[in-house]
Amino acid sequence: MDLTSLLQKMQNCPCGKKHECDLKDVAVGSGLLKQTAEILKKNNFPTDILVVADNNTLKAADGILDILKTGGFHIKTKFFDDLRVAEYEEAENIAKLSADVDGILSVGTGSLNDICRRAAFVADKDFAIFATAPSMDGFASVTSPLMANNFKISYPAKQPSVIIGDTAILAKAPVELKSAGFGDMIAKYTALTDWKLAKLTVGEAMCENVASVTRDGLMRAISLADKVTSEDEEAAGAIFEGLILTGLAMKLGDTTRAASGAEHVVSHFWECKKLEQGLLSDFHGKKCGVATLMCIRLYKELAKIENPVFVKDSTDWDKVYEIYGENFRSEVEKYNTPTVTDETSPEILTQNWQEIRRIINEELPSVEELTALMKQAGCATTAKEIGVADNLAVLGLQYHPYMRHRMMLTRLVPMFNGIKIDWNTMAGI
Repeated sequence: MDLTSLLQKMQNCPCGKKHECDLKDVAVGSGLLKQTAEILKKNNFPTDILVVADNNTLKAADGILDILKTGGFHIKTKFFDDLRVAEYEEAENIAKLSADVDGILSVGTGSLNDICRRAAFVADKDFAIFATAPSMDGFASVTSPLMANNFKISYPAKQPSVIIGDTAILAKAPVELKSAGFGDMIAKYTALTDWKLAKLTVGEAMCENVASVTRDGLMRAISLADKVTSEDEEAAGAIFEGLILTGLAMKLGDTTRAASGAEHVVSHFWECKKLEQGLLSDFHGKKCGVATLMCIRLYKELAKIENPVFVKDSTDWDKVYEIYGENFRSEVEKYNTPTVTDETSPEILTQNWQEIRRIINEELPSVEELTALMKQAGCATTAKEIGVADNLAVLGLQYHPYMRHRMMLTRLVPMFNGIKIDWNTMAGI
């Protein structure tokens, strides 16, 4: 990845914002495991470090500890058995463990990166990633979605200064993880659409240059749908770079909008509700992919309405609090006091509806087209395939907007007068 050229293109942006990032180097290539110490030193990464991994990722990056030691690094370690949930408490623990080192190296992906990214922010340590699977888009992110009391919140985090991806390792990652990465990438369809709609409905700032970084990553992944499940190093490297681009876009735009829309919040709703019952969720990217299909089905259905009548937000708040339950009520109240629809009006929606319809129809593929691409890439396409019960799937699609103070098309549903939505159909049930 030519990071220098990309950053140069972002200078003097027409949006008027200065786009900056802390990422110094993205090294992607075959056999880079053996060069890990060299790459880190070249980028002035400290040599006294905490290495965080789990048994699966350590096996994938077999030999990395010896490579680091031979390369002059002094390491202490924290190994998990199989880290599936990124808990806020674990991030705090990693921050404390890093007190006597200068940097944190996360060996892995997903939840491991999330807790280490947050820990590096809290402890003010340098941070780097050695990736073991192209499974999610958070590699270059500056936020960490963490569970606190079973409610998922995105916390400020530290962008890594170095990201290393050995394509020989990435290509041999479990197919399920590679497909999850593809699912996380196609989520950018709805993320970018929601961002555009937020600009029209609540005046949220949007930078087209930043959006184009995400779009480039998305198109790169889409073009390789038929190679995701194979052990193809070129495809694995390209998808990995696409995933990095979307995280980089979040930092450049200083917003999660560049990578996360309604589909991510649906996924978070499912995860919270399952953890409340003591159940683990499927991989993040798998859930996001399924949620994307549901959101696109709903968005396309709404776009069929030529001249809707809009009214003030008619949300049944008693029902919202009933659905979330007492465990999550305080968080929902916090994000909805005031609620985001207070920032728009029926008049604004009426004025912009035809443009909103145009964006939906031009930006989003059909459900049939996207389903075909996802199946090529080995992705889950139904709630059943990700262990989400029919009732939970529907509740997530209908009630997820209240988890965030964020304008999404799904949040505007209570402002459509007199429409009836078959939520089971929209959820693909």
